[in-house]
Amino acid sequence: MDRAHAEALDADDPLRAFRDLFDLPDGIIYLDGNSLGPIPKATRGRMDDVLAREWGHDLITSWNKAGWIDAPQRVGDKIARLIGAAPGEVAVADSTSVNLFKLAAGALPLRPGRRKIVTEAGNFHTDVYVLEGLAALVGATLEVLPRDQVLGAVDDETALLVLTHVHYATAEAWDMAAVTAAAHARGALVLWDLSHTVGAAGCDLNRADADLAVGCGYKHLNGGPGAPAFLFVAERHQAAIRPPLSGWMGHAAPFAFEPRYRPAPDIRAQLCGTPPILGIAALECGVDIHLRAPAGAVAAKGRSLCELFTRLVEARCGGLGLTLVGPRDMARRGLHVAFAHPDGYALVQALIARGVIGDFRDPDICRFGFTPLFLSHAEVWDAVEILRDVLETRAFERPEFRVRATVT
Repeated sequence: MDRAHAEALDADDPLRAFRDLFDLPDGIIYLDGNSLGPIPKATRGRMDDVLAREWGHDLITSWNKAGWIDAPQRVGDKIARLIGAAPGEVAVADSTSVNLFKLAAGALPLRPGRRKIVTEAGNFHTDVYVLEGLAALVGATLEVLPRDQVLGAVDDETALLVLTHVHYATAEAWDMAAVTAAAHARGALVLWDLSHTVGAAGCDLNRADADLAVGCGYKHLNGGPGAPAFLFVAERHQAAIRPPLSGWMGHAAPFAFEPRYRPAPDIRAQLCGTPPILGIAALECGVDIHLRAPAGAVAAKGRSLCELFTRLVEARCGGLGLTLVGPRDMARRGLHVAFAHPDGYALVQALIARGVIGDFRDPDICRFGFTPLFLSHAEVWDAVEILRDVLETRAFERPEFRVRATVT
């Protein structure tokens, strides 16, 4: 196993041309996992056009002329194609946290008499925080349980099971179809967080008979920092589910200015305030790139990158303090790889100083993401060589790498 082998894999890569669609700085191997995807080159021109023409020249007329008013549904329909949803089942709105609250709150009344919510301990923190707040607000019971106890806790008192499809730290993936079927058999609904799935691991919501889902736009969809998120409501639930935030954009006729709220009969009911047009415009550029990539090729290359990294780290960095976290089997994981190290934070900082950008997750996890559209196998080889050198020389012990930054 040498660099020539990695280069040969890149020569046969059907996705290699996609790298040119992203603006990546020289000398950087970007393995962020993936807290922020790189900017598509098309985004700059698109934002210039929105600012100069649509906003600057056409002003208020762009709500109709440029289709601003329909942007949440238009881009939502595009995202739907990436996650196995149908047109009219996805909308772009708010943040992942807000959407999680909206859908969880809307789901509880769909199961009258049931007041229990179940989620996984170690789930991404905002998901648990949001559910804690919701449970306190509405008088529901929240059970936060270890992964192996979650399904057993879903019973005839459970209204909702909330899970992240691909775990943010370990990359371990739930079997969406099997979990959904098990919850449905006990009368509960399931709400999936797809933040580490969309644009990477992929999923098929309708084939899995999913009820509800949320996801972010700033990771693999390359929508930029703070990009708007998205939400999914299966068509069969749209007439019954009622959002807790009954804003004017969720009204059946927003511009009729009726004195009382009357919800839209479809996915539009999940909208609330005025859509963030600049953010949606940037997000659409990233989504359009993903729609051009063959899903099968994306999945195959993602597996190849992750497997190569794991093999190389264990072969070339063995005995240097790294321990694989999460499943080895790619059929059970998403597209990031985590290794634990006692000095994980300092190790990641030392790698960043050498041009390999990963990220750290408490307490000791070094997380590396492998996005198929812009990464190469040769970069994986180079990253592992730098990792080996940092470990062997113990460069991570330098004092400047131990000072915690505000954002890690």
